[in-house]
Amino acid sequence: MLNPSANRMGTESAFAVLARAGVLSAQGHDIINLGIGQPDFKTPQHIVEAGIKALQDGAHGYTPSLGLPELRTTVADDLKNRYGVRPDPDLIQIVPGGKPILFIAMMLLGGQGREILTPDPGFPIYQSAINYSGATSVSYGLVESNGFAFDADDVLSKITDKTSLVIINSPANPTGGITPRSEMDKFVEGMAAFPHVTILSDEIYDRLIFDDEPLSLLTYPEIADRLIVLNGWSKTYAMTGWRLGYGIWPKHLIDYADRMAVNIHSCVNAPTQHAGIAALTGDQTCVADMLVAFRRRGALITSLLNGIDKISCQAPGGAFYAFANISQTGIAALDFQQMALEDYGVALIAGTSFGGFGEGYVRISCANSDEAITQACARIDTLVREQS
Repeated sequence: MLNPSANRMGTESAFAVLARAGVLSAQGHDIINLGIGQPDFKTPQHIVEAGIKALQDGAHGYTPSLGLPELRTTVADDLKNRYGVRPDPDLIQIVPGGKPILFIAMMLLGGQGREILTPDPGFPIYQSAINYSGATSVSYGLVESNGFAFDADDVLSKITDKTSLVIINSPANPTGGITPRSEMDKFVEGMAAFPHVTILSDEIYDRLIFDDEPLSLLTYPEIADRLIVLNGWSKTYAMTGWRLGYGIWPKHLIDYADRMAVNIHSCVNAPTQHAGIAALTGDQTCVADMLVAFRRRGALITSLLNGIDKISCQAPGGAFYAFANISQTGIAALDFQQMALEDYGVALIAGTSFGGFGEGYVRISCANSDEAITQACARIDTLVREQS
């Protein structure tokens, strides 16, 4: 008999759209993919070579369940260089991508009778993992009128005695919104009244910020004993397929997180971890180049979308997404997604895939060429003129 929790587990619509786009492409349709959230750049060569060298040198066996000590030390050093704070390497866990940190956190801190605060719209796996754990999800809205930043007072007002965890994500998927330092300060200050609540800060896009200064919750020592930080290599170094991420845990949780990892995946493959070391210690020009490209594409797609009747779009502050407002078209978000792909050859994601506040919006990835973005927006223009 199936565990009832299985029916509470969701999915990530971007992968379903990617699969359907692949089917249509194989059938000969001209598809422009602006759906999946991954850089369109290749992994930089020095990182690839480090992985190859590790294989050639015999890095074929198990690694420590928390990750190679030299990689964990390198992560700590990198954060010290970027934020002035060096976490204890013993509190760093290397995992296959960022999602394991989410699921481990929900399994440890969720459960029946508990509440977990999550952004809406937000990364859909937050909701899925919360539901699977048996906890109750309590959404806080990220609204366009606030630049898709969270309102600290609103978040704090939703905390109760049942709240076990608050999830923060800035820069945010799917909106590209950034919560300013002043609001983070207010949030952290307000959390002093709720010492029973843990904070999970998803900082996977922290190297892809266009104009604001990068900000990590690691820089707030007053919450260090109840802060989980998620980060990784996928977005920053175009390493989505390598599956390499990390979590930084409070001291009282790291052993439990390690035990969960041993039960789930044992360890991350060795050559990928050596590639991760090369990424953090090698030439960072690749990161700077991608940031320049995504900033330019973000401006381009915003301009093009705002030129379409009945569509408006705020410029993203980071990541590589545009969250376009389609409410004036009169077309529901999921219908817009389906028509765009099936009838106009553009893969994008309905805002409702990220929560109820996403109705009236679609997420469009900037991780494609200027030419593809321009052509896709022209097709969206045609869709709106013909269907709205």
